[in-house]
Amino acid sequence: MEHIHGSDGSPSSSQQNPKSTAKWAASLENLLEDPEGVKRFREFLKKEFSEENVLFWLACEDFKKTQDKKQMQEKAKEIYMTFLSSKASSQVNVEGQSRLNEKILEEPHPLMFQKLQDQIFNLMKYDSYSRFLKSDLFLKHKRTEEEEEDAPDAQTAAKRASRIYNT
Repeated sequence: MEHIHGSDGSPSSSQQNPKSTAKWAASLENLLEDPEGVKRFREFLKKEFSEENVLFWLACEDFKKTQDKKQMQEKAKEIYMTFLSSKASSQVNVEGQSRLNEKILEEPHPLMFQKLQDQIFNLMKYDSYSRFLKSDLFLKHKRTEEEEEDAPDAQTAAKRASRIYNT
């Protein structure tokens, strides 16, 4: 999917975008593509003591984009030490991390964490994500959005037009 970004890297003109909460509710993928969504999801996971899941997922995404071999090694080691080692500070609960040993870290490849990342994605999707959509944190954000939408100055011509034709 192509996203049109403004010069500062943010999606251009939010008027055309569906409400962010609607996008977040549509899929976990959408939520994780939106920096604001990630921020809210992290706040929620912090309360649930499972923020490491989304942090691990984000670290893996970043890792896959790394081209430089040296950087890749450093990031692989960091991911391993932070999330996967038995002494990890933010250990994620995945099967198969024991097979990831120091040796594999010497020869990292972009998809080395993919299976684990998928596990965590599914864990979030079927567990915390569904709770997030019912959480006060999400619902409050959704309400705020709807209130902003009802503010007269937030109405775009298109919305006014659609209201006229829909009556």
